[in-house]
Amino acid sequence: MKKLYFFALLLAGFVAPLLAEAGHGDEPSLKGRATALTRRMSETTRLDEGQYLKVKQLNMRMLSEVADLKARFTGTAALDEQMAQAQARYEWDLASILWPRQMAAYTQSKLNVTAFNGR
Repeated sequence: MKKLYFFALLLAGFVAPLLAEAGHGDEPSLKGRATALTRRMSETTRLDEGQYLKVKQLNMRMLSEVADLKARFTGTAALDEQMAQAQARYEWDLASILWPRQMAAYTQSKLNVTAFNGR
């Protein structure tokens, strides 16, 4: 009986973290990251309330998709291609939400961040 109890505890120790990952255990952190990203974008692009909500949903979807792609394609050559396609869809959807001057401000801020990170 002790062996069975020990085995059940050992199995529970291995399965519990996997179940937490498989569920929506990362949902709060994704929502927080999406909110922070949307706030930063709102500062540079001056989003109105409707745009803010749409962009936040888009950011949440993008962050979820990126996490899924990393989980599915880690260590494969297809990861870069899949990430590029996801980024292209994101940019396309974002362009349908933002006004042209807002899209220009977003593009400029993205270039500034890229240039800053490249130093």
